[in-house]
Amino acid sequence: MTAIVQTRDLTRRYGATLALDHLTLEVPQGAIFGFIGPNGAGKTTTMRILTTLLTPSSGEAWVAGRSVLRDPLEVRKVVGFMPDFFGVYDNMKVWEYLDFFGRSYGVAPGRRSSMIGELLELVDLSHKRDDFVMGLSRGMKQRLSLARTMIHDPALLILDEPASGLDPRARIELRELLKELRALGKTVMISSHILTELAEMCTHIAIIERGKLLAAGDVQTILRSLQPHRTLEVRVLRGIGQAEALLRPRGDVLNLRREEIPAEAAPAEAVPAAAEQEAPPAEQPQTLLIDYTGDEAGMGELLAALIGGGVVVTRFAEQSSDLEDIFMQVTKGIVQ
Repeated sequence: MTAIVQTRDLTRRYGATLALDHLTLEVPQGAIFGFIGPNGAGKTTTMRILTTLLTPSSGEAWVAGRSVLRDPLEVRKVVGFMPDFFGVYDNMKVWEYLDFFGRSYGVAPGRRSSMIGELLELVDLSHKRDDFVMGLSRGMKQRLSLARTMIHDPALLILDEPASGLDPRARIELRELLKELRALGKTVMISSHILTELAEMCTHIAIIERGKLLAAGDVQTILRSLQPHRTLEVRVLRGIGQAEALLRPRGDVLNLRREEIPAEAAPAEAVPAAAEQEAPPAEQPQTLLIDYTGDEAGMGELLAALIGGGVVVTRFAEQSSDLEDIFMQVTKGIVQ
């Protein structure tokens, strides 16, 4: 996959503080790229360098093949930047706000007018076209700011903490909008420490701490590298002992354990003796957790073996790690 962003040994110092430490990174074209790290990790510094707002102390970066050092004006034509703070001018209406930035980017008058309408429709703000910007809600301001980043039709959108301060509904709307932008062919680089938000939309991630890159790549590849085996969750209604006997000899099963049933899940009342004589008690479902090294085809064979052995299986699924698991595993919680 072609990289739209490349950095090589990117370094930035603020006095004695090393904000970026020889960062070498690639952002694939067409990706939703999550840039993850604690506060002070170097995320905003990286984004400001990529948008030509900050000069690196050393190293180099390219956006769409253009050098941020030698061709900053060309870089600005292909990048839309949404900072973490929404700055506006007083007494400016929504359409005027977009028109102002369109003029600043040199968008032709005819194209500018149509772009304003298209972008307001895209971010669902057409009904607010003639409202004053300062009267919008936080979520609407974020959507308007996103529209502003696209007024010159850039190939790359760089969004610094776009979900900060948004209520749950506004975050969901923003997430769906970013997915739609990717479907339109945009590459989105988004920084955040709200990992649950990124987990549902990112195709690739990079984790940074104290200016150093700790991990980067597509989400599934990173998960596989950090956890080389799968964890399968098998819910058994009947035949738990038979299931264990079938699974333990297999070479692709590293470990097998029963998941503990919480005490509160146990029946609260004893079954009367007379009732026990009338009907045998139903078996309680139990869950087996399997550390498994095989592939997808092997998982199918494993399930077939269980069913063929008379085990009643009501659930068979792979437990998936998430971005929080990755983040906690590779970072040390150090800030600078």
